[in-house]
Amino acid sequence: MADMATHVITGAGSGIGAAVARRLHARGDELVLHARDAGRAKELAAAFPGARTLVGDLADPDRLSWAFSHQSLPDRVDSLLHVAGVVDLGPVGELTPRTWHHQLNVNLVAPAELTRHFLPQLRTTRGHVVFVNSGAGLRAGAGWSAYAASKHGLKALADALRDEEHGNGVRVTSVYPGRTASPMQAKVHQQEGKEYDADEWIDPESVATTILLALDLPRDAEVNDLTVRPGR
Repeated sequence: MADMATHVITGAGSGIGAAVARRLHARGDELVLHARDAGRAKELAAAFPGARTLVGDLADPDRLSWAFSHQSLPDRVDSLLHVAGVVDLGPVGELTPRTWHHQLNVNLVAPAELTRHFLPQLRTTRGHVVFVNSGAGLRAGAGWSAYAASKHGLKALADALRDEEHGNGVRVTSVYPGRTASPMQAKVHQQEGKEYDADEWIDPESVATTILLALDLPRDAEVNDLTVRPGR
């Protein structure tokens, strides 16, 4: 990764995304942090002094292009880090189309749309796209159909993008974390009716370490798929 690289990051407000943003910010890289609305953008700008923000609702990917057309996009992008995600559990017999659409939009369609927007810059820099997927992107269990479908789709997106952009020097990595201590994991436990103890799960900083490993790998190698599981 080049000195003073520029990274576009979704999900930087908490969990894995915040851990990655802190590490990149601390070493002096330029950050462009995606936010769903102006209020969230203000919070991110305060948390990461000097960072730029980009506002657009991932739940409405059809309007991202319009939203971005009213903002200044970075001329240079060295990496695009898709970390944001949503989860709503439930059996197939009870999930509504609205629940399906929300997870598919945020977890799959929006990353595809963001990638489309930033591909020209990524090709110029021979940059890197990182998709933070999930163990559910490799295996679907009972109650996880909609979320897992969105994450299986994200794997397909990453695999296709890797083949398409290899000749342009764009690297593509999928990271599949197991359960990670985060607000999302607390929500999952609540939906499962289980008590949540953050100490039982992966520290977001550990996942951030694997992501930076992939980003900083010399150009003679590329991490395609990286699975991270709880060590306890």
